Amino acid sequence: MDFYYMPGSTTCRSVIMTAKALGVQLNKKIVNTLQKEQLKPEFLKINPQQTIPTIVDNGFALWESHAILIYLVEKYGKDDSLYPKDPKQQAIVNQRLYFDMGVLYKSFTDYFHPIFLLNKPGDPEGFKKIETALGFLNTFLEGQEYVAGDHLTIADIAIVATVSTFVAANIELKSYPNVAQWYANAEKVVPGWLENLEGMAQMKQWYDAKVKDVKA
Repeated sequence: MDFYYMPGSTTCRSVIMTAKALGVQLNKKIVNTLQKEQLKPEFLKINPQQTIPTIVDNGFALWESHAILIYLVEKYGKDDSLYPKDPKQQAIVNQRLYFDMGVLYKSFTDYFHPIFLLNKPGDPEGFKKIETALGFLNTFLEGQEYVAGDHLTIADIAIVATVSTFVAANIELKSYPNVAQWYANAEKVVPGWLENLEGMAQMKQWYDAKVKDVKA
């Protein structure tokens, strides 16, 4: 399976960890979006939306990380533990995935993209949205070891990729004790965590350089 990605990308790291959990081998192909490699004609033929992560599985191309996670577990999962078939359990996993995409990860991109792409300081009101999103997650995790039920699912994997990106961007979790406890456990139980750390390190190096440029 061909996997078009950047190691530091939050959403790409979620695919890497899910593939690791499933024992799926990825033929990794770096697409450096900072150098606009996603605009190359050969990539546009695969993904006209010009985004990573993208997979090509025996000629079948798919992008959008949450869609990829569901595809991987439905095709390659040996059981339904990562994505339950029970309608109610699956609905909770889906809700958390949509929360990640539309609230949690979105709060990060809305605040940090001006820093990353325009060398402008982040909007303090935007940072409040990060705090609100983490507050929601903290509430979801009240009395829970996992974000969507009593065991690890792709919702945990997607959200831990996002939260680890917050951590790499020096956002502290101490004000969100349930999130902090869940994150500490995720380090132990999420497959592919070492690769996630490697990607986080690349992202953090880039983040720290960008913040330094903005402050200069």
